[in-house]
Amino acid sequence: MADWNVISALATAAGTLVLAGASFASIRSADRAALSAERALLASLRPLLISSRIEGPQQKLIWHDGHWAHLPGSAGYLRLADDNVYLAASIRNVGPGLGVIHGWRFAPPENYLDADHPDPAAFRRQSRDLYIAPGDTSFWHAAIRDPEDPDHGALVEPLKNGDRVNIDLLYGDAEGGQRTISRFSLIRVKPEHEDRWVCQVVRHWNVDRPDPR
Repeated sequence: MADWNVISALATAAGTLVLAGASFASIRSADRAALSAERALLASLRPLLISSRIEGPQQKLIWHDGHWAHLPGSAGYLRLADDNVYLAASIRNVGPGLGVIHGWRFAPPENYLDADHPDPAAFRRQSRDLYIAPGDTSFWHAAIRDPEDPDHGALVEPLKNGDRVNIDLLYGDAEGGQRTISRFSLIRVKPEHEDRWVCQVVRHWNVDRPDPR
C-alpha cells in the first residue's frame, strides 16, 4: 500500500528543487542583464583621444605665464623660450563620452614600444582642467619652467635636433573612472620647416579595465 506521507514529502521536495532551479536561473539572467547594462553605460561614457584631423580648426593657446601660440589641426607644438619648454598637441575625442585629462609624462625614446602601460603615479598633474567633448577637437598643453627638472634637458635635446618626442596622456571619463593612457608622438615635419611639428597617436592602454589585445 502506498505511503502517501512519503509520496507527498517527495513531491514537495521535487517542487522545491524545481523552484530553486528556476530562481537560480532567473538570478543569473538578471545578473547578466545588469552586467550588460553596466557595460553599455560605461561604454557610453568612455572617451578616446587621438590626434586631430589636418583639416581641424586652428586653436589659440595661452599658457598662464602669457606665452601663446596658434595650433593648426593635427599639429604638435614644442618650443624653448626664456629657458621654458612649452608643449602642446591638437587632439580629438572620438569616444562617446566627455574626456578629462588628468596628467602627462615625457616618454623617453627607449620606451617607445612598451607593451605595458606606465604607472599612473608617474604622471605630472595638469595645472588647469582640460575637458574634451565627444566628437570635438581640442588641445593638450603643458610647460616645464625649471631648468633643473630632469625632463627639461631631455626635451631640449630632441627639440634642437628635430627628434621625435613622445608624450603620454592620462585621462578618464567625466565620472573620474575608465582611465586610459594614450601615447602621442610630436614629429618635426622637415628640416626646412623646423618650427612645424605634427602630432600622431601611437598606442592606447586601459588602466581600470582589461586591454583589448
